Amino acid sequence: MGRRSDRIRDAFAAFHAAASAALGSAEARRDLAARRHAEVLAELWLRETGHDAAQHDPGLARVLANPRFAGVLGRVADDRAHAFDHWQGDSPAELSDIVAAAAPGAAGDDPRDWSGDAGVVEAVGPVPEMWALGTGSVEGGAPFRVAVPLLDGAHLQVVSTPHTRERAEAMVEALVLRMLRHFRPGVVNVHVWDVGQLAGALPGLYPLTRTGLLTVHDPTRLEVLLGQLADRIRRVQTRVLAEGSSSLRELAQRTGRRPESWMVAVLVGGGRELPEAELRQLQRVARGGVAAGVVLVLLDVPAALPRPVETVTFGDPPGVDPPGADAPGAAAQHVAAPVRTSLTGPHVLVEPDAPLPPDAVTRVCEQIVAAHEDWRGRLGAFRDLLPADGDRWTERSHDGLVTPIGVADGIDAELRLDDHSPHALVGGPSGSGKTNLLLGWITGLAARYGPDEVELYLLDFKEGVSFAQFAPDPDGRRTDRLPQARLIGVNINTDREFGLALLRHLAAVMRSRAETARRFGATKLSELRDELADQDITDDRARLPRIVAVIDEFQFLFTGRDAVSAEATALLEDVARRGRSQGVHLVLASQDVSGIDALWGRSAIFEQFVLRVALPRARRILAQENEAALTLPRWHAIVNHDSGVEHGNQVVTVPEVGGPQVRKVQPDAFARFPDTPEPVVFDGARAPDHDALAARLPPDGVPRALLGQFVDVAGSPAAPELADVPGRNLGVIGPDARVAVPLLCAAAESYAATLAAARPDEDTRMVLMPLAAEAVAPAEDLAARLTVDVDKVFADGFVARVRELAGLVRDRAASGSTGGAHPALAVVVFGADVAETMLDRTGMEDLRSVLRHGPGVGVHLLGWWQGAQRLKTLLAPPGAALDDLGVWVATGVQGADLTPLLGGAPLDWPASPGRGLLLDRARHGRPQLVILTDRGGGAR
Repeated sequence: MGRRSDRIRDAFAAFHAAASAALGSAEARRDLAARRHAEVLAELWLRETGHDAAQHDPGLARVLANPRFAGVLGRVADDRAHAFDHWQGDSPAELSDIVAAAAPGAAGDDPRDWSGDAGVVEAVGPVPEMWALGTGSVEGGAPFRVAVPLLDGAHLQVVSTPHTRERAEAMVEALVLRMLRHFRPGVVNVHVWDVGQLAGALPGLYPLTRTGLLTVHDPTRLEVLLGQLADRIRRVQTRVLAEGSSSLRELAQRTGRRPESWMVAVLVGGGRELPEAELRQLQRVARGGVAAGVVLVLLDVPAALPRPVETVTFGDPPGVDPPGADAPGAAAQHVAAPVRTSLTGPHVLVEPDAPLPPDAVTRVCEQIVAAHEDWRGRLGAFRDLLPADGDRWTERSHDGLVTPIGVADGIDAELRLDDHSPHALVGGPSGSGKTNLLLGWITGLAARYGPDEVELYLLDFKEGVSFAQFAPDPDGRRTDRLPQARLIGVNINTDREFGLALLRHLAAVMRSRAETARRFGATKLSELRDELADQDITDDRARLPRIVAVIDEFQFLFTGRDAVSAEATALLEDVARRGRSQGVHLVLASQDVSGIDALWGRSAIFEQFVLRVALPRARRILAQENEAALTLPRWHAIVNHDSGVEHGNQVVTVPEVGGPQVRKVQPDAFARFPDTPEPVVFDGARAPDHDALAARLPPDGVPRALLGQFVDVAGSPAAPELADVPGRNLGVIGPDARVAVPLLCAAAESYAATLAAARPDEDTRMVLMPLAAEAVAPAEDLAARLTVDVDKVFADGFVARVRELAGLVRDRAASGSTGGAHPALAVVVFGADVAETMLDRTGMEDLRSVLRHGPGVGVHLLGWWQGAQRLKTLLAPPGAALDDLGVWVATGVQGADLTPLLGGAPLDWPASPGRGLLLDRARHGRPQLVILTDRGGGAR
């Protein structure tokens, strides 16, 4: 109490002795003067020392209770009340107005109005600053409403006595109901721990356990509840507050979104102190709880909590001595008031709101539970997670990409890709909702971010077609497409090289961005964007959208132990490690990642995948000891932004992605951004359009033979140059004439077209030699389509024409002129395998001479061989070399059969329909996968 309290106590003792002596003397002598003297002495002392101090001292209060002091007390009290009322003025009314504004709705209204059906709010909305407790007064003055901060504001500590425990529980119950009723059901989750018995405290709230709004904890396991609260605080601190906000409240004010619900932990004790370990754990929770959405409500749990904390102390009813009142010093520590609470000092007394009858509490809880069930039943509307039409495409990806994917505890559950959670791993067996979640994620991003903020690269292995809806319709039935998509791959199946090409592209993007960042002194994407904006740079360098690459069933990229798997593993590790600073994010989805042999022993890759999403029955997506997904019901997922460790689990209800409003996102986005370039579409079941690829050949005057499409992000035409330089001959290798002959015809036709465009005034000629019977008709058709002069030579004229061509090559070479000085001549041989049987030794030397020396003087040979071995024999030294056939494409040939053309280097490639291996010795050291066009033997 301090020295001032000691002086007051000494004055009390002196007055007590003087008054007793005066009264005793007056009684003995019936001396009216002496009695009057005692009354005057008492009145003087009360006015000087304080009416309040005398009333609050139990010992002195008994003296003043003498009826002979009634007049004195009445006069002093009346004068004090008159002066105090004049001093208060309108303050009580103003206080009530302040509380009404700070405690709107269920936070401050009359609980007696809760009996109706109205009042359950279905939105998060603003958070009340205060929560009403009751009506207060200061020394009998005018009443005013009293409230305390709770959610996002402070913890609450309630202290009662045995006589007021029931009233204290009723007040806590009313506060819990206010919080539950104010927000949409699920936004506030209540946890109750009662040291006395499992179903002792707050029994009226127990209907809330039916839908999980209330969790009752084992009274012998307080450490379990405190551990859950600590895990929640860690998760919020690492995932949310690490972004720079000091609290969830500040984050919500800054972004307009609240990513986490509140946890209200009601601890009901018996007045005895907690064990030391639990007390320290409780204090740690209290220190970080408010900022992380964890609020403690302690009822008779002795603990010194760190600020912020509000304290409510209940006093005993009149006529009831508090425990220990006769003990030394006890008189100054207790406030006797009729079932009132002392909030901030002995002068402010609060009468709690009248408790609701038990049946009314049950009815209110049933209303909240019914609203909770109704809300959860309406979660099939994914449209509720999309921004309003006026808010579409307004988000910036400067600090990351955020979109809700479902609802957890009544609040939108978000998926975040940023510097803290750069990559995501999604898993779930067939039928668990994995594709639904990916489609919702993509749709949410596309509704929030424009093409300058996010670019999407979407691959679906294993014959998947989930992403086809985002691509242009090849049949023209639909005119829209997703403008944020830059690449869409469907039906990829065995084309692992396409996933490899994507990783190569991402690595190239990162190298380019890293170089730009180095020049501007930036260390991450957000800093680079700021630097470019500060320097008013608005060219292509300033366009730095975040890139999200979604690869569904990504494990197929790593099947086998070959060069593709090895390079993909290395590239994945590089992108995963460096992507966070360059705004490149990976989303890998799989039914089961346990079989990825190529990644075993490379835990550093998965350490970068901080965001984990586990669908029901998913295994090995979360941390090894975290098996929460095994018991999930359908339409749920575990969202974990903490590398899958258990304390980061968030159970999310994921609605079905569908409905007209959801399907409207793509056409609306395309209407808003119609000028974005079309995405590269790779459909493993559809051959590339030959004419479309031909239109993309560069107009650089170099003749080319179009063979197909490279497997790269740009969808580049596979069209080797056939310039007039040594070695620029072309061979098609394949046993099936139905594929190889059309491929050779397409190559010859494109070569003639590009040659005519490059040399319009030149007398270009083409010699067609159909040596195989199955090639005669296709050769006739080709001749009819060509716009250059065509000679057709059949088997009976083949030997003589080879001799003639060899002489032409020697004459041109002897003249000393290069190829450009002579008219171009292309020799197309269908079935060149038979040449060995038709030509003698001199004839073979002539054919080898044409191959070796012809391209340098404008004579190029394009031929079809059924197998690689006879072609190797033709190219054998000393008269020829492998380099004489500078370009070859193989289709329908196993990789092992092509090793003679690679100098014996091993080649692991399983032949597949519509695919070819192209080796252009001028550009590649190893054969490259190409997709054959619809006119070049590709799938139709």
